[in-house]
Amino acid sequence: MLAITGATGQLGALVIQSLLNKTDAHALVAAVRSPEKAADLKAKGVRVRQADYNQPATLATAFEGVDQVLLISSSEVGQRATQHQAVIDAAKAAGVRRVVYTSLLHGDQSPLALADEHKTTEAALKASGLEYVILRNGWYSENYLGNVPTALEHGVLFGATDEGKIASAPRADYAEAAANVLLDKSVASGQVFELAGDSAYTLADFAAWISEFSGKTVTFNNLSEAEYRELLVKAGLPEGFAHILADSDVGASKGALFDDSHTLSTLLGRPTTSMKQSVRDALSQ
Repeated sequence: MLAITGATGQLGALVIQSLLNKTDAHALVAAVRSPEKAADLKAKGVRVRQADYNQPATLATAFEGVDQVLLISSSEVGQRATQHQAVIDAAKAAGVRRVVYTSLLHGDQSPLALADEHKTTEAALKASGLEYVILRNGWYSENYLGNVPTALEHGVLFGATDEGKIASAPRADYAEAAANVLLDKSVASGQVFELAGDSAYTLADFAAWISEFSGKTVTFNNLSEAEYRELLVKAGLPEGFAHILADSDVGASKGALFDDSHTLSTLLGRPTTSMKQSVRDALSQ
């Protein structure tokens, strides 16, 4: 059996959806914090089990009889390392053979503040004695697509990426790749995949595509990290989250969100979905 943690989350739900197209539902375990939110998966034949990162006892039960666990990184920045360790410990205690983990692009050398907890988790996996595979996911296109309405409202897209290139892909592409890895018996333990979109762009390119497909002029205004963080806080974001977003943009200016290995499209067996196409699709709805 395959267990997917965070199976009702944005990425986890897409992984389950992809797996259901490739394997039997009864071979899947949706490991979720709130089982009542996974009623649709249960109706499809997926085994739904409670698995709360902060309650290790639930993890031990969730992983009973499971061969592989897809550990989708927690959304609770600052608590991830402890939560992920709990999953690894529970997997080992339950006799799980392999853990596949969603890490961060070039996580071992990334300048992003987000990288620290991923580095800790990768080290924990290597020390666990379990078989493991690391999927170092690049940026999700949705991270920037969410800014489109505000950019259209004001005619300006703000950021702190300078001319840094971003090789993003939609969550659905990363989810499908994860499903393929889980089902591929030829993937060796210890393998690390650096995953990113086939084509890269700057935020100036992104603004130009918004203009092209909306018919309204949007320009990119590059700010300093401090200016962008302050703008995000004024817009209502919590200070900690604003810091992460501003730090990630500055990281992009240093190449942290770029990769041209085309490893993701190789796993997919097709090209990744470009940001230009994603913008076109978003504005055609």
